Amino acid sequence: MIKMIVAGLAILLALWIGAGFAVVALSGRFEPSGRFVDIGGRKLRLVCEGPKTDKPVVWMEAGAWGLAADFAAIQHGLTQKGVRSCAYDRAGMGFSDPGPKPRDSEAIASDLAKLIKASGEQGPFIFMAHSMGGQHIRLLAGQHPDMVAGLVLLEATTPEMTSDPRAQPFLSRVRNVARATAVAGSLGLTRVAYYWGDRIGLPPQGAAEKRHAFVTGRHARTAAAEVLVWDQGSAQAGAVSLDPKWPVAVITAGDAVRMGEWNIARRAPERASRAGYYENVPEAAHASLLGLTYNGAVLRAVDHVRAALAPAPETK
Repeated sequence: MIKMIVAGLAILLALWIGAGFAVVALSGRFEPSGRFVDIGGRKLRLVCEGPKTDKPVVWMEAGAWGLAADFAAIQHGLTQKGVRSCAYDRAGMGFSDPGPKPRDSEAIASDLAKLIKASGEQGPFIFMAHSMGGQHIRLLAGQHPDMVAGLVLLEATTPEMTSDPRAQPFLSRVRNVARATAVAGSLGLTRVAYYWGDRIGLPPQGAAEKRHAFVTGRHARTAAAEVLVWDQGSAQAGAVSLDPKWPVAVITAGDAVRMGEWNIARRAPERASRAGYYENVPEAAHASLLGLTYNGAVLRAVDHVRAALAPAPETK
């Protein structure tokens, strides 16, 4: 009886994996947008959109499990406003070459600095970060203050949040999810979820890129490698400080009352800024804040930072 159950489960598993590979295969040939930039023997995918002007370019850092596609809706909106922006896939994520471990904030910030230099884009820049990307950008900003014009932080984690003992149960759950998805992705179990990969609300190309990355074992394993050193990266980011002269916009989502204490920690960079801006979008969720439906608040945040950087009008 036990052998029959095991055999049945094995058949179901094989069918599930086979169905997943079939779903992806039937989606047809796929080419990601952007270009591949060499940062020293490795290439990272870079997606820059919008006209080149003398105004600061917006550089974007995705959160855990994220890639350039997460910002497709925001990039579209910025392009319509004449603002140039660049998003990228971190090493081993999406369509970029893998990078050496550990995949902590130090490694990620170092890769991004190399990418910016190799991209040919001229700074200083407005840096935008979502979720866990907040600590990567904080470290980069502290290490390379000459690159920074301002910051836009979207539901971004801060070292203060991670160091709070109350955050540890949440981080433990996230680490468990990361381990499970790494195994599932490596076995091909996630491929059947191909059409569920976009929880953001992205334009077609971005949604397709998200789906293709979401179901691969390499993407899942790299995401897990990043999440498992979250605490280490947070400590690295906490060792640097942000310049209060930089304009900072913070956008949060969901129930502001329920998330009150965490949002206080999220707002710390904005409150310390000479030109802070804050907006909460109660209808949005952590991921959908980036999508076509709710990204208006993000675009307003960029407008605020750009306005704060503009020279004061001359008085007669």
